[in-house]
Amino acid sequence: MAVAIAAARVWWPNRGLSQAALLLLWRPGARGLARSHPHRQQQQFSSLDDKPQFPGASAEFIDKLEFIQPNVISGIPIYRVMDRQGQIINPSEDPHLPKEKVLKLYKSMTLLNTMDRILYESQRQGRISFYMTNYGEEGTHVGSAAALDNTDLVFGQYREAGVLMYRDYPLELFMAQCYGNISDLGKGRQMPVHYGCKERHFVTISSPLATQIPQAVGAAYAAKRANANRVVICYFGEGAASEGDAHAGFNFAATLECPIIFFCRNNGYAISTPTSEQYRGDGIAARGPGYGIMSIRVDGNDVFAVYNATKEARRRAVAENQPFLIEAMTYRIGHHSTSDDSSAYRSVDEVNYWDKQDHPISRLRHYLLSQGWWDEEQEKAWRKQSRKKVMEAFEQAERKPKPNPNLLFSDVYQEMPAQLRKQQESLARHLQTYGEHYPLEHFDK
Repeated sequence: MAVAIAAARVWWPNRGLSQAALLLLWRPGARGLARSHPHRQQQQFSSLDDKPQFPGASAEFIDKLEFIQPNVISGIPIYRVMDRQGQIINPSEDPHLPKEKVLKLYKSMTLLNTMDRILYESQRQGRISFYMTNYGEEGTHVGSAAALDNTDLVFGQYREAGVLMYRDYPLELFMAQCYGNISDLGKGRQMPVHYGCKERHFVTISSPLATQIPQAVGAAYAAKRANANRVVICYFGEGAASEGDAHAGFNFAATLECPIIFFCRNNGYAISTPTSEQYRGDGIAARGPGYGIMSIRVDGNDVFAVYNATKEARRRAVAENQPFLIEAMTYRIGHHSTSDDSSAYRSVDEVNYWDKQDHPISRLRHYLLSQGWWDEEQEKAWRKQSRKKVMEAFEQAERKPKPNPNLLFSDVYQEMPAQLRKQQESLARHLQTYGEHYPLEHFDK
């Protein structure tokens, strides 16, 4: 059977050929790798005129009718560094991160987890309108963020708060955004969890799925043309990969040879749709070779595996001006959002397995304990300290007023057009007449 896919192992710097990290690769032309089916009888051509000359593919003629089966390999392997008990499996894959960096990884994940719990309960009490937790996916956030340069541009979907957390985004600004108060950088115009920060190179999140993918490719192409020595990373879920924007983004990135990392968080569910109903192929990483994109699948609950894959992808994306696709296999422990009840489509036992048996935070904690870098007393003290920090930011956010309603009309046009000015005047008249029916005392004057 004719198969136009080749498997290539990743060469990690100064370590030789990795035994764990398998990349699926198919680059057209001179960079492509090809392996024929062992039972195929290839025709011997007598001249160049007999070889295929079609410009759209790198291939050979065959004289037997065959369709390529969708599952031509057993499945792309999942690269990992640690087992579930936090033990390094292959010492040559250990990133040998210093104690301070590993502690920052751990504290970023646990601080995010604490903030999630408080803001989730805040929404349930009616204090904020909406929230999305990151339970179970913290390792994909901080592991990838730690492997990037601080100036690398981030395009998130909506469940990547840990990237900002690792980049030291203040708790006060997380809270301000969710409460939409006067300290919110977006001036209260966005839904909660739609963060953005220019200083930390994190593009503001927008709700429509996958729109960030082609935008990120455009930014990466601009970085390439400017020789900026910079990479763009674009996060999305396996559900968003079903959108047409994902196809457009992958194809543009490959053909324009852009320094971008496509980072797919495959957490098992697109809201209530399980992966078994989302696609029939071998996940998202298997799509990369069809676009000519270097691809790898990693254990997203192993922060070191995520770190290694992202660091190597970043190095090569900048050096070679080509895109990379990372599929991080993980699990969404929480509900999709506060508008969702996941008990309607999955069992408590299923969720408990991932929460108790294969959680990225507990795995890294096991590693820290085995290294003698952490103990139970430090754990208790940090839990107490992190909760205090979050609660202080939470209480401060609640006390602040909402932005002035007139800010609804600013920051879009340098000079306000007549139509928008007319709307602003209409709002002013409406509030002057019916202001008693609105809680204007909660808004900045």
